[in-house]
Amino acid sequence: MSTVYRLKASELNNQFLEQIKAEFADKEIEIVISEFDETQYLLQSESNKNKLLQAIDNVKERQNLVEVNLQDLQSAEENEQKNSF
Repeated sequence: MSTVYRLKASELNNQFLEQIKAEFADKEIEIVISEFDETQYLLQSESNKNKLLQAIDNVKERQNLVEVNLQDLQSAEENEQKNSF
């Protein structure tokens, strides 16, 4: 059996450890820790890479930018939260 947990180091706590103990009981387990590089992951796909690099160029050249009014964004978020219940 293989289980993958992805979380921030700051999110590790006793509850997480107890969950692992409960799930695997007296079985021998192996814990492997690897740092997750989101940028590297996103650049693996040629299509994603091209889109991201184009977006960076757009920001540098101040082209194709979208302006967002913070109050409008907050209002939209509040309305979405009200409608989700």
